[in-house]
Amino acid sequence: MERLRNFRTQAWPPPPEFTSVPPGSQKDRVFIVTGGNTGIGFELCKLLFPSGATIYMASRSKDKVEEAIKTIESTIPEGTQGRGQLKFLHLDLSDLKSVKTAAETFASQESKLDVLWNNAGIGANVLKFGERTVQDFEVFMGVHCIATLLFTQLLLPQLKTAAARAGPSAAGQTRVVWTASALMDSGSPVNGVDFSVLDQGFKDRVTNYAASKAGAWFLAREFARRHGDDGILSVTLNPGNLKAGAFKGTAWPLVFILDSLGMLHDPVLGGYTEIYAGLSPDLKIEHNGTYIIPWGRRRPDSEITRKDILKAMAPESEGGLGYAKRFWEWCEEQWKPHV
Repeated sequence: MERLRNFRTQAWPPPPEFTSVPPGSQKDRVFIVTGGNTGIGFELCKLLFPSGATIYMASRSKDKVEEAIKTIESTIPEGTQGRGQLKFLHLDLSDLKSVKTAAETFASQESKLDVLWNNAGIGANVLKFGERTVQDFEVFMGVHCIATLLFTQLLLPQLKTAAARAGPSAAGQTRVVWTASALMDSGSPVNGVDFSVLDQGFKDRVTNYAASKAGAWFLAREFARRHGDDGILSVTLNPGNLKAGAFKGTAWPLVFILDSLGMLHDPVLGGYTEIYAGLSPDLKIEHNGTYIIPWGRRRPDSEITRKDILKAMAPESEGGLGYAKRFWEWCEEQWKPHV
């Protein structure tokens, strides 16, 4: 019954409450949205643009980002109060050298980073089994976990600067947002990840995808433990079942059925989940490591159905398996030879 309630509330969420930010309210703040030129990331950038912030769209394609920027900029005339700035940042999460260069490029332009949305990813059915990243990692783990953690770690000086400037009274306003998926609940292995197959992956690509999303949750929890005292809030979200990139490559009969049942939603709703995670004043530093569900609701651990993942993530000192720390360290070992 608990699993059914969990499925229903995430498949058919109640209407969103946090859907916009006041014009100009984020002036002088700096954001990064990975994968910001398409899908949920694009909707998020549209929602952020009137806030007055400087927003970096981190993506592989300069042409696509420039086209996306033109589209968003056309919605608000130049000179309008609160109009933000949109900038391109080249980032290819399938190549660790690109990740390092992206972080260096950002650091050369900005001294602080207020919110990092780790939004970019690969749909569960886009790739074939056996595809690898440039540095020869299983592609879902390589992109969603290894490269994303490296990018976040390289940006830590700018995140710490933003948190220090905000001061103790604003602890938690500097944030890192990590992206999970509803498939994590139904498709990831026991304990979320299986360390015996991290290198080669499972033969089922959906399982690999789901395991990488559990891995992203592990990293978010471990980041919260390591950097909560720095005033940085780390949260994970399920953006929802959306008519966006996550379903690219999915067999059309399944997409048709899901859409007919009202389970596929407009991407802007995922954008609402993202801005809630990144900007909602309801989230405080004491909520560090929390999990957010559509369309912007905090899900306490007591309501998480995958108790095995919760136990796996928890430190051994708290009766857990210590997998979050172990997985973090595994990711670090993967990139060490290449960075």
